[in-house]
Amino acid sequence: MTTKTAPNHLSATDRMARGKAARQKSPRSSLAEFSRDEKAVDPIAILEQQAATRVPELVPIRYGRMLASPFAFFRGAAAVMAADLAGRPTSGIQVQACGDAHLMNFGVYMSPERRLVFDINDFDETLPGPWEWDVKRLTASLVIAGLDRGFTEVEREMIVRSAARRYREAMQEFASMRNLEVWYSSLDVERLLEQIASQIRKKVVRTAERNAAKATSRDNIQAFDKMTEMVGGEPRFRSQPPLIQTLEDLEGGVDREGTLDGVGRLLKAYRRTLVEDRRHLFDGYRLVDVARKVVGVGSVGSRAWVLLLLGRDERDPLILQAKEAQASVLQPYAPRSQFTNSGQRVVAGQRLMQATSDIFLGWQRFPGFDGITRDYYVRQLRDGKASANLETMSVATMDQYARMCGWTLARAHARSGDRIALASYLGRSETFDSALVWFAEAYGNQNIRDHAALADAVKAGRVKAETGV
Repeated sequence: MTTKTAPNHLSATDRMARGKAARQKSPRSSLAEFSRDEKAVDPIAILEQQAATRVPELVPIRYGRMLASPFAFFRGAAAVMAADLAGRPTSGIQVQACGDAHLMNFGVYMSPERRLVFDINDFDETLPGPWEWDVKRLTASLVIAGLDRGFTEVEREMIVRSAARRYREAMQEFASMRNLEVWYSSLDVERLLEQIASQIRKKVVRTAERNAAKATSRDNIQAFDKMTEMVGGEPRFRSQPPLIQTLEDLEGGVDREGTLDGVGRLLKAYRRTLVEDRRHLFDGYRLVDVARKVVGVGSVGSRAWVLLLLGRDERDPLILQAKEAQASVLQPYAPRSQFTNSGQRVVAGQRLMQATSDIFLGWQRFPGFDGITRDYYVRQLRDGKASANLETMSVATMDQYARMCGWTLARAHARSGDRIALASYLGRSETFDSALVWFAEAYGNQNIRDHAALADAVKAGRVKAETGV
C-alpha cells in the first residue's frame, strides 16, 4: 500500500521542479491573454442571478452604487470576473484564494495585540483555487482605479508592474524561509512607515501617519457613539433607513422581545465557534439590540445584521456584525469547499490567509424572519479597520500601496499553498510582471464596457438602480 505524498512534504528540489514544470502547462507569458466568451459571460445576467438570493428592496441600492464609476462596478462584479477567469489555463498550483482581491479589500485593522497591521480584510468569496485569479483581480483593480484617477497609461503600467514584481519577489523570499517564519510574517504599519519614510515625500508620510491614527479611533466606542441613541434609559441603534433599519423599521413589524430572545440563543451557539478564552470574554456581554445594515458595494442585498452588546455598563459596548455568507463566486469553477456552512468557509479562509484575525471571528446558521435558515459569519463591526482613499491617492502613493498589496497577497498564498513551487514558476525574470501589465490593461477596458452595459440596462428598464444611497 502506497502513501500519497503531500506537495509540501516533497523535497525542496522536487517542489522547485514542480514549479518549473508548470511553465510547460501554462507559460508565464500566457498570463497576458484575455478574451471573453460573449456567449458564456453576460455580466448583467450574472448580476441578476446574484440578485435572486438577496433582499429585493436592497438590490436597487447595489446597482446604484455600482453605477457610480467603473471602479465601483468592478468592486461589485467579482462574479463576472470569476466567470471570465474560469476558462483560462492555470499553472495547477492551488492556494487559499481570496476570490475578491481588489485593492480596496486590503487595508489596516487592529491586531489582538493592539498593533495596526496591513492585510487582506474581505473574505466573502474565499475558496481554494488558482493563485492566478487573485493576482489578476488585484492588478486589474489597480488599472481601473488608475483610470478613475486619470493616471496615464505609463503611470498605470508602473503601478501594476510594481504590484506584480513585489508579489514575485516576496514569493521568492517566502520560499527561502522556514515554515514558522512565513506564518509569523506580517506588515506592521508603524514599522512600515519607518521603513518607507526615506523613500517617499514627507507630506505623504505625514498623511499616512494621520490616517493610521484615525484608523485606531474606529473602534466599538466610535461606532457606539455614531450608531446609537438612548431609548427608555437603554442604548438602541439609531434608525437610518435604508442603511440601518431597526427592528421597528422592518416591514411587517417584528416582535422585539421574541427576536432578541431568539438571537440570544443563536449567540450561544456562535460562542462555541470561538477559542476557549474568548468564550470567557464573550460571556461578559449581554445582548441589547439588533438592526439590519447595508454594507459595501458587492455585498449590498445580502443580509447583514449589527448586534449591540454591553459589558460592565452602557459605556462598555461591543458591536458585532453578522454577515450572510452565500456561496463563493468561485464555487462553479473551483473545487467544492470542505465546509457545508458558508460562514465557516469564510472564517477558515480568513484565518488561513490573514496574519492575525479578529478575536470574535466565528460563524453560525441563523433562521431569518422569512423562515429560511442562512449561513453567517460574525466579527466586530469596527476594530481599527480602514481602507485606502482612492479619491486623493497620487501616482506615487498608489505605487507604494500596490507594492504593499503585492507583498500581502504573496504572504497569504505562501501560507496556504506550495510557496517553493510557486516561486519557481514565477522565476526571477520580468516575464510574469510584463504579462500582468498586459492582462490588467485589457481587463480594465473590458470593465469599462461592462459598466456601460449596466447603465444601458438601467435605461432600458431591465434593472432598477437607486443612486445616492
